[in-house]
Amino acid sequence: MLTDTDKEFLSLTATVTAGYQLFFFLIAAVFQFDKLTDFAGSTNFVIIALLTLVKKGSWHLRQVVLTAMIVIWSTRLALYLFFRILRWGEDKRYDRMRHNVGNLAVFFIFQGLWVWTVTLPVTVVNASDKDPSIQAEDIIGWIMWFVGTIVEILADKDKFSFKNSPESKGKWCEIGLWKYSRHPNYFGDILLTWGYFVASLPIIEGAEWLVLIGPVFLTLLLLFVSGLTILEKSGDKKFGNVEAYRVYKKRTSPLIPLPRSIYGNLPYWFKAVFLFEFPIYNRYLNRNR
Repeated sequence: MLTDTDKEFLSLTATVTAGYQLFFFLIAAVFQFDKLTDFAGSTNFVIIALLTLVKKGSWHLRQVVLTAMIVIWSTRLALYLFFRILRWGEDKRYDRMRHNVGNLAVFFIFQGLWVWTVTLPVTVVNASDKDPSIQAEDIIGWIMWFVGTIVEILADKDKFSFKNSPESKGKWCEIGLWKYSRHPNYFGDILLTWGYFVASLPIIEGAEWLVLIGPVFLTLLLLFVSGLTILEKSGDKKFGNVEAYRVYKKRTSPLIPLPRSIYGNLPYWFKAVFLFEFPIYNRYLNRNR
């Protein structure tokens, strides 16, 4: 069963997250202003992590490290996304939501769920009185977070440079890490999120295994809802009739970075079963054909 402290912290973080997202939803809906939309999601992580750490006041090493991991990652993401929207002027992802309150509300609901579920490991760890010595799971989780964060930073840097290059017009990104994965930023995001979960394993027990919802929710969200599905569809519509693009998709892993010489020669069933090359990512490519 969940402890009373677990229940208190989970209720607190859910309430704070709902209120924070509602505040920014009202700004976006009333003023038709979406430059703070991503900022609202990223900074929400900082609030939840620091709130639970300070409220408990135990300051165990594991709690401090997990909180720092959340704060460092989300602060970097918030600054990057805010700078990007200021640089580009608008984000086409929000075109369908900008004048549709219903779509905008759904977006903020999912954003709130994203924040609350991904922070479940740090919420439960920060709520706990247990403080076992540092174990292998901690180290593995911290390494997963570090590698995932570095991959995400490099992928964002490569994509930002590509977008700001005059030579990129009418092309798809395949520089840096994007040579080895069609979505390396999402790979980094998924890896570091699973890192939070793994690092919480020495603490969680019984019903506290609900923290598994976090990485599972994010993985499914990026694979089938807001991430790869949307971007693959967009890319196929733009470049589906270009033979070079078809070759690029066939030779480049959708998520896990792999050399093209390896991925391109793997059978499709292997790609689909083990490397996330699902048929939904090629629906519009096949239509263009």
